[in-house]
Amino acid sequence: MRKLLLGLDIGSSSVKASLLDADSGKSIASKAFPEEEMPINSPQSGWAEQDPDMWWKYVKECISFVQHKAEVKKGELKAIGIAYQMHGLVCVDKNQQVLRPSIIWCDSRAVAIGEKAFADLGKDYCLPHLLNSPGNFTASKLRWVIENQPEIASKIHKIMLPGDFIAMKLTGEIITSETGLSEGIFWDFKQNGLSEKLLTAMEIAKEWIPEVVPSFSVQGKVSSAAAKETGLEAGIPIAYRAGDQPNNAFSLQVLKPGELATTAGTSGTVYGVCDEPLYDPDSRVNTFVHVNHSQKKPSYGVLLCVNGTGILNSWLKKVMGGPRITYEEMNSLGNGASIGSEGLVFIPFGNGVERIMKNKPVGAQLLGLDLLKHDKKHVVRAAQEGIVSALTYGFRIMKDMGMNLQTVKAGHANMFLSPLFRKTFVHMNRVNLELYNTDGAQGAARGAGIGAGIFGTESEAFHGLELLETLEPNTNFYDVYEEVYANWERRLSELIKSREI
Repeated sequence: MRKLLLGLDIGSSSVKASLLDADSGKSIASKAFPEEEMPINSPQSGWAEQDPDMWWKYVKECISFVQHKAEVKKGELKAIGIAYQMHGLVCVDKNQQVLRPSIIWCDSRAVAIGEKAFADLGKDYCLPHLLNSPGNFTASKLRWVIENQPEIASKIHKIMLPGDFIAMKLTGEIITSETGLSEGIFWDFKQNGLSEKLLTAMEIAKEWIPEVVPSFSVQGKVSSAAAKETGLEAGIPIAYRAGDQPNNAFSLQVLKPGELATTAGTSGTVYGVCDEPLYDPDSRVNTFVHVNHSQKKPSYGVLLCVNGTGILNSWLKKVMGGPRITYEEMNSLGNGASIGSEGLVFIPFGNGVERIMKNKPVGAQLLGLDLLKHDKKHVVRAAQEGIVSALTYGFRIMKDMGMNLQTVKAGHANMFLSPLFRKTFVHMNRVNLELYNTDGAQGAARGAGIGAGIFGTESEAFHGLELLETLEPNTNFYDVYEEVYANWERRLSELIKSREI
């Protein structure tokens, strides 16, 4: 009988499921729903919300598809793992009914609330204890609900992150993890527990916070009600949960200090692991509990995030023809422009406030446009160079923190499918790039295998993880890409100064 593991990845663009054969370490079925991107509602400028029940709808469709495709038989599915978009807020009442749409990761309404909490708590507490400013994270979003929607706040029984919500729908139990609470800025790293001081300062009820479990552990079992809705067998354990960036790092076997992972989906990220609680004094990059953290062997993840990454690329596709042009055609078009796009610069910060910009509303800007020499190919190349430049900006912050950045791992997906993007990334950052045949759903499945005891060791869990390609920079291109970055940074500085941001 096969030993199968199911991984679910709850993104803001889509929900994906992957069935992994534990013996071969290979994915035997995978599917993402919907075919087009899930809607993100924006009732006001800077707001971003999604309906948690929409995630659940697509989870059920994904599960049905992969079970049917793989012809899963009774007893074959051994465990389920869940990865999810970080920083979202889900509020439910005593009947586990959603009280309002989820305020998701790219929503910027709570920036001022986080800044006030940082001032009230003081940097001498926030930085060594929380390793971050409360910023625009989950705790600040919850405080916004308390202040602006008291009729909803009065009905809150528990608050959750998106992955906790899906686990609740599968098991009927409401729990969370250390890494989850740290991404919401609820975790005190010095006290190794919930930050009572933050809860008091933001007037958040302690009883709203769910029970905490390790990322790798049996965290409930599929209920009979969920079994009827999903077609799963009742009793299958949920054995892993993690936010998308810690999980992406895990899916690439990034677990040791000095190892790094990157993604370039809707947002772009670099996530590095360290064994010391490092932090950026300006909270431009953020430190969270990594999935393999323990008291005896601490493990932290430092996250650099650029919200305006794949969303800029998808916006560009829409304005350049939508279904009449493919991403492959766009990549080829951009490759036809010279390095530096003949001075055209794209500032990609058009998807909410950016942490590396200290949560300031910089926005997206196309600068230096010359109508006599620039055309589509320059715009495409400038967009990709602009995204990599923004990641490089954050990369250099991480280096200043003392992180060693030499080899970066990524899944062969999203913007890393673009040869132009890959070449710009390795040369501008002067790093080796390893591309693997994995994704977040596969990582969640491997995590479930560890949590349920299907895999005896970490190395056993990564059997079947295939390295597809290694890209190394050519030193002959260092100067020209450094010039591209310097021009981008100069334009950014001029923009900030002109707008007094």
